[in-house]
Amino acid sequence: MSFAPSFAAMFMTEDDVRIDAAHTPSRGAADLGIVVAHGFTGSLRELTTRRITHVLSEFGGVVSFDFRGHGRSGGLSTVGDLEVLDLEAAVRHTRMIGYTRVATVGFSMGGAVVVRHAGLRGATRSGGAMVGPAGDGLLSGAGGLDTAAVLSPVMDGPVSLNGDAPLPGRGGPGPELVNAALGNGRGRVDAVVSVSSPARWYYRGTKPMRQVHWAIERRLGRWATRVGRGTRIRKGGWDPVPLAPYEAAATVTPTPLLVVHGDSDSFFPVEHALQLYDAARDPRELWLEPGFGHAETAATPELIRRIGAWVSSST
Repeated sequence: MSFAPSFAAMFMTEDDVRIDAAHTPSRGAADLGIVVAHGFTGSLRELTTRRITHVLSEFGGVVSFDFRGHGRSGGLSTVGDLEVLDLEAAVRHTRMIGYTRVATVGFSMGGAVVVRHAGLRGATRSGGAMVGPAGDGLLSGAGGLDTAAVLSPVMDGPVSLNGDAPLPGRGGPGPELVNAALGNGRGRVDAVVSVSSPARWYYRGTKPMRQVHWAIERRLGRWATRVGRGTRIRKGGWDPVPLAPYEAAATVTPTPLLVVHGDSDSFFPVEHALQLYDAARDPRELWLEPGFGHAETAATPELIRRIGAWVSSST
């Protein structure tokens, strides 16, 4: 299969991480830009991502990129936290090259990031604080993270990302930088599509997710992920814990949100899609796809075309 031509791009995040990207010009509407956010250990150069980019270019121009710590981008992966800055930079770049309508389409970890990005921007528009110092509310007036509502007592729980101590500080840019970066109109999006996304953090209810946690938390796991997949993961946990995707979904409105999930997803069961959808407000849609597995590898061209058509009609 031959793919639509793409052109290399590069941009910087607010915390000075170099992001490697590609632009595939539109074969459809000239004013629509679609930003594709891959899953954990993925890359814009993987065959599955290139196929998705090719199909979406039937509807608009596509900007695909490697998250920090992935592929040829700089930095270290924070597994869904500071990745909102990568997406913000990608959206700004998409607008800078001339697209006036911009949608984000994310898969798995990327699906969580696109919801968090839109939701955090929505919280800023409404005057709330998106995140705060450890111990403060994650939204203005939230009064702290309600772990009882977020985590099941059996399979989910606040553990460290290095397996040693609970949620140590990881240093680096803090909530203030995220607030400042997302607190303007340059990274505004007109529609959001979240595919195969988790609704909450620390989910360990499936074998694949227990393997993912091993890869993130253990030194040997991080080494294996770096050698085997080229993904570099930051050591240390989250402090503060970033806003969970389902919490961010509540403030995506008035931006249209589409949640797509398969009933054969081996990573995250359908309950995650339902939690995202229930937390969101209209305009929102939920597609529960029979037989669909997980994220990019399971997405058929037909499903991607349906997503592209939804984006085109919703922006």
